[in-house]
Amino acid sequence: MNWPILMSGGAEGGSGGIVTLIWFGLIFVIMYLLLIRPQRKKQKEHNLLLQQLKKGDKVVTSGGMFGTIFAIDEERNRVVLKISNDIKMEFLKSSIAAKVDS
Repeated sequence: MNWPILMSGGAEGGSGGIVTLIWFGLIFVIMYLLLIRPQRKKQKEHNLLLQQLKKGDKVVTSGGMFGTIFAIDEERNRVVLKISNDIKMEFLKSSIAAKVDS
């Protein structure tokens, strides 16, 4: 069975390199639109969430721990979550996954 040859090196001169370059460019654009751009958008939304946190917000951590923000230490980038009346735990601020509605 003969398969059609898409790029021949002899007759076209140097256009095989151009076609390859166009393919790499097309693959990069597709990767950007499908992977890089949505991830950047998600990261910006998460950073905005972390900046807007305040005392009394109910949150969930990336590990699944629910709690209410008791204190925020901006200098050390940590938050203290009140889990129950007597239990307070310290977490990295970046481990807050989302705010939770009552």
